[in-house]
Amino acid sequence: MKKILILANNDVGLFKFRKELIEELVKQYEVYISLPYGDLIPKLEELGCKFIDTPISRRGTNPLTDIKLFLNYRSIIKEIGPDVVLTYTIKPNIYGGMASRMIAVPYIANITGLGTAVENGSILQRITLFLYKISLETAKCVFFQNKENQDFITDKIAISNHRLIPGSGVNLERYSIMDYPSGEIVNFLFIARIMKEKGIDQYLEAAEYIRKKYTNTAFHILGYCEDAYEDILKELQDKGIVQYHGMQSDVRKFHVNSHCTIHPTYYPEGMSNVLLESAACGRPMITTNRAGCREIIEDGKNGYFIEQKNSQDLVEKIEKFLKLDNKTKKQMGISARKKMENEFDRKIVVQSYKEEIEKAMR
Repeated sequence: MKKILILANNDVGLFKFRKELIEELVKQYEVYISLPYGDLIPKLEELGCKFIDTPISRRGTNPLTDIKLFLNYRSIIKEIGPDVVLTYTIKPNIYGGMASRMIAVPYIANITGLGTAVENGSILQRITLFLYKISLETAKCVFFQNKENQDFITDKIAISNHRLIPGSGVNLERYSIMDYPSGEIVNFLFIARIMKEKGIDQYLEAAEYIRKKYTNTAFHILGYCEDAYEDILKELQDKGIVQYHGMQSDVRKFHVNSHCTIHPTYYPEGMSNVLLESAACGRPMITTNRAGCREIIEDGKNGYFIEQKNSQDLVEKIEKFLKLDNKTKKQMGISARKKMENEFDRKIVVQSYKEEIEKAMR
């Protein structure tokens, strides 16, 4: 059998967003996965993957650590001899791409977001773009998850073959449309890592204002909490302003009672999976008007846009949503689901990969 090697930086993203692709690939190929060990590795092995434990400093900028990762990738590729390498996220894209290029192995990269280093325009941006130039120029295909990222990179780097895909897509069977909740309490849902760039400050500020003015509201939070926010969440929960439910492996049970997902992120992501899953469940959304979010929202039809880092704008959109009757809110959710069915089915992503893998192996 021919071999495929997948380079990624964590098990959660690989299992949650690439599972359907892996299920297709293992039918035809030997599939190896190189990433740090995590709780979902056994599930990936159950799918038929062969696991290679590969440490990655995801946010670190130590050049010695990154050189070590490059050498590790080069050693893994030489040992396995894959017919195609698939890479996801910045470091696997860069160092896995460079290693594949050096050994002359076909590879396909996925730009899952530009990252803060590129977006902020610092010296890190110039370094990252230089490394991307080395790693992406000879890729058999580069997948982009939004057009803004695609235009930005292809304007600076000559890439022979690139395609726009609808993010990671969404599994429309797993995230099926749910009955829209009734009842007096209007539940809002924030799902993300509890960190500044995900807009948690704006969510908390809006929750504090809205809860005082509208007692029939509830603000829920799901996600891993970074140290800086632990005390803040505890204090606001004790005051009855928010309800923090911690990290959840399955968010669907929270969508059942939710009326609206609020995602005030300004993190440079490729396409928001939080919004894709919420929309697939038939839930309206309030989110930032930026790449990775704006592709999912039709303002006023399935949700509302807000300006990034603007708590007042978020308050105003929440109040606008609260003034809608339940029938209109439900219709927004139905519109969100239809958009997922028409444009964001994960099967589109899987088919795109299968086509490019076949081309790369010719």
